[in-house]
Amino acid sequence: MIDLRSDTVTKPDDAMREAARDAEVGDDVYGEDPTVNELEARAADLVGFEDALYVPTGTMGNQVAVRTHTERGQEVLSERESHVVKWELGGMAQLSGLQLRSLDGGERGVPTPEQVREGYVEEDAHRPGTGLLTLENTHNSKGGIAIDPGKIDAAAEAAHDHGVPVHLDGARVCNAAVALDVPPARIAESVDSVMFCLSKGLGAPVGSMLAGSEAFVARARRNRKLFGGGMRQAGVIAAPGLAALDNVDRLADDHENARVLAERLAGIDGLDVQEPETNIVLVDTERTGLTAEAFLDDCEDAGVLGTQFDTHVARFCTHWDVDREDVETAAERVGEALDA
Repeated sequence: MIDLRSDTVTKPDDAMREAARDAEVGDDVYGEDPTVNELEARAADLVGFEDALYVPTGTMGNQVAVRTHTERGQEVLSERESHVVKWELGGMAQLSGLQLRSLDGGERGVPTPEQVREGYVEEDAHRPGTGLLTLENTHNSKGGIAIDPGKIDAAAEAAHDHGVPVHLDGARVCNAAVALDVPPARIAESVDSVMFCLSKGLGAPVGSMLAGSEAFVARARRNRKLFGGGMRQAGVIAAPGLAALDNVDRLADDHENARVLAERLAGIDGLDVQEPETNIVLVDTERTGLTAEAFLDDCEDAGVLGTQFDTHVARFCTHWDVDREDVETAAERVGEALDA
């Protein structure tokens, strides 16, 4: 079976397993786990912030950030297809008592400065006011597109003009950095906090990082505890995360494999394939007469796994557990499944 459901399915390599075994540990809730402390320092440096916080998941990282930046009842401006809106169980409302004001980010999923200014609500006796703008890079639902840092800057500047902080969901920000040939810190340069995942393309078995100022991270640490994310001898999972930080450059291999996969799939009659910018390939199945669900059932029978994104949209995601031969074989199997 060739598993292209997500880059979260990667298995830790031998070096990561050895790092976990040999990790020096302490109680992280007391700030005494040296491996976690090293990971947080290196992660903060990677994205250009003063400090960082190790969290179990990217969703927790986003929700901790949202809670830390806002006050209950405020509005959050978010792109309507963004992960925090579509895939986090309404966490902003459930966990932080916030209202959502969604913005249409268009084909590339990033709101314009004009949209941010128009969406802003000033606090008064009747309205809670805007407390946060969230952005996303790469944008998952748009097909892993790598958004130009200038567009992030422009949206953030519009929010800051109104005194509104900005959080970047950078789950795959390292993919964006590699695709755009800029440091990850450049992409996060204009925002107030950023979350990025260790457990996607970087290959760690678990964990994400939330970075910001020292004061922000100190508050976020309390909210991590509130949300049940206080961990003890977490060095055993942080050590593979440290190894994962060395894997940024190899993301280019995943991007090239995604390009090859897309090229092969586009040659199959009835499939319309979005040209990938990073490691995500979106496939429209409507011309085949199949829903994405039915198409993926056929693919699974042929030995290829993907995920459904919409009624007629399937997603395939490359990662370090699949190589060039795997993606070429996967495309052949998809073609055979549709011919059957």
